[in-house]
Amino acid sequence: MALRIITGIIGIAVAAFVIQHGGAPFAGFAIFLSLIAWHEYSSAFRRAGVITTYIFGALTLILLQCCAWLGNVEELLAVLTLSMLAIFLLTVILRGSTRPTDACVSVAGVMYIGLPFAHLIFLRFLSDEPQPGEAVTTVKELATNNATLLDKFDFSAITNLLPTLNLNLNVDGGCALVWILFACTWASDTFAYFIGSAFGSHKLASSISPNKTVEGFLGSIFGTMLTAIVVGTFLFGLPLVKMAVAGFILCLAATLGDLVESVLKRFAGIKDSGILLPGHGGALDRFDSIFYTAPTFYYFVILSGIA
Repeated sequence: MALRIITGIIGIAVAAFVIQHGGAPFAGFAIFLSLIAWHEYSSAFRRAGVITTYIFGALTLILLQCCAWLGNVEELLAVLTLSMLAIFLLTVILRGSTRPTDACVSVAGVMYIGLPFAHLIFLRFLSDEPQPGEAVTTVKELATNNATLLDKFDFSAITNLLPTLNLNLNVDGGCALVWILFACTWASDTFAYFIGSAFGSHKLASSISPNKTVEGFLGSIFGTMLTAIVVGTFLFGLPLVKMAVAGFILCLAATLGDLVESVLKRFAGIKDSGILLPGHGGALDRFDSIFYTAPTFYYFVILSGIA
């Protein structure tokens, strides 16, 4: 337990630095984590007799994250398409050593790991690194956006009566959004674990993850929505209704992401994906929920008119 706590403290400190700083440190760390996750993914499937196109997949992940960093969506799609075609072409060029199964698993892995990390970079840079002459969009400017049906539900009369933290935070919008994403994802796992341990009796998906319970899942929904409101509304000033909805969908996405990785580990016959984080497992273990919450939150932010 002590090792788990120490690792968690160090991890939070590193995350705080790269999230706050943004720019190259954030993009570079995302590339590093995607490569570690790819190594764990390839190692897991190797145990099941599937050999991924390891080097080619790693190069593709680097290019995908660089395209996301530069904000080049068309180039990102081109890299993804060409890499997919090239990986399947290897089944012809290297016939006998690269099977169609290997190619399919490789393409799936590049998409499963690369696209979520690309969306995480997109989210962080939504209002970071402006063009010359442009000002950085702050979280207070995001809070004034009114563009969708959700904005018709005005609870300002209630929220004005509630105590606020009054920290006058005016960080750039992308930084605030990533903090909300991580806080909600962590809250989903934490509330599910503690409430499930204390009150859980009905299994949620016993054949996939025996420890998950319906009670833990319901507690996770409540905890994640509460966290989204506390961090998003009372800390950063974003609309309460949007944050409550975000908390709900992020809880669903985090739970699905965790279950998907559990299926992969069961297929490979492993307990942890790696040893990158002592006491916590590997990158896939720690970011399995992020793989689903990052794209989900990014599109929610866009479609809800927050940014």
